Amino acid sequence: MEKRFNWSLLLGAAFLMATSAIGPGFLTQTATFTAQFAASFGFVILASIILDIGAQMNIWRIIAVSERRAQDIANMVIPGLGYLLALLIVMGGLAFNIGNVAGAGLGFNVLFGISAETGAILSAIIAIGIFLVREAGKVMDRFAQILGFVMIGLTLYVAFTSAPPVGEAVARSFVPEVPEDKMKAFFMAIVTLVGGTVGGYITFAGGHRLLDAGVKGIDNLPQVTRSSVSGILITAVMRIVLFLAALGVVAAGLKLDMSNPPASVFKLAAGDIGYKVFGIVMWAAAITSVVGAAYTSVSFIRTFSQTIEKYHKWVIVGFIVVSTIVFVTIGRPVKTLILVGALNGLILPLSLGIMLVAAYKSKIVGNYKHPVWLTIFGVLVVAVMAYLSGVTLTTEIPKLFK
Repeated sequence: MEKRFNWSLLLGAAFLMATSAIGPGFLTQTATFTAQFAASFGFVILASIILDIGAQMNIWRIIAVSERRAQDIANMVIPGLGYLLALLIVMGGLAFNIGNVAGAGLGFNVLFGISAETGAILSAIIAIGIFLVREAGKVMDRFAQILGFVMIGLTLYVAFTSAPPVGEAVARSFVPEVPEDKMKAFFMAIVTLVGGTVGGYITFAGGHRLLDAGVKGIDNLPQVTRSSVSGILITAVMRIVLFLAALGVVAAGLKLDMSNPPASVFKLAAGDIGYKVFGIVMWAAAITSVVGAAYTSVSFIRTFSQTIEKYHKWVIVGFIVVSTIVFVTIGRPVKTLILVGALNGLILPLSLGIMLVAAYKSKIVGNYKHPVWLTIFGVLVVAVMAYLSGVTLTTEIPKLFK
């Protein structure tokens, strides 16, 4: 395989993972937390980037070395565990895809004035079209890359317009100032960011894409590692740029509209042009997440049935259609989305824990020796995320259902 072609695949997998993470929830979280913690939110971003890299490097390497998808690895660790993991991933992917479809509809609403429901249906047709072409994998990769660059470029324009205090943001990223009564919420923000970046289906998006494209085995580990870190860094660039855009607005003493925080960031920073830019960014973020969620969720059940494997493209289409029908007929089930978001934080320590055990089973990885420092890094991520996710589930989630 040519190196240039390989690099295209690696970049495609990195962007598929990154744009899967950058969805409507990503935009809303970043704007909301910036309003809450101002420059100190930079520390949350930095901490989440480190945890994200630790999780993703481990997971992608073990998928590549074992040459198996995550659910099959899990079933080899403990029979039946792969089915549980697949169930959690598909449930979370479907719930989030309802939100992604809604976000795409909102983007079209802002741009063209059509209803969010009509925009959602048109967006779903575009997403379905990607999977129905012959070279679906290549089209998906290129689609994610182009819209990824569009999102970052337009948000960078808004960040420059809002003139944020960059020096303070850098300083507070290492030495945050957080009132004691906000500390629990501050740590919960880390869980939310990590869960939203490498939780649930997202961290597997690129790993499974590389496997499908034949980039696997010990010989390809340097490329797999480069691609996995690139995915996190692309996501981080978008997060930082959006954070700076929101920080400029907050530092100027302007209040965000909490019914739609990211839209108000773009509008307050750059006026009506900014609001249209938000429409493009929201649509690009949402439609790429629709594609990533559908592709990855279905990749978790493909190996369970020859019929699903044979007709997996149509299963992906069905996944998108169901997400769209639920949004158009029921709307966004907010409590369900929040609950699944918190569960995504719990899926990460489970899935990463499974991978770390698998790394030391020769029947799965053969003669491969997993680096000790990566194991320690991974165990640290599992411990931190299990603890913080547990606290979130026991203290924050019950408040939703009172």
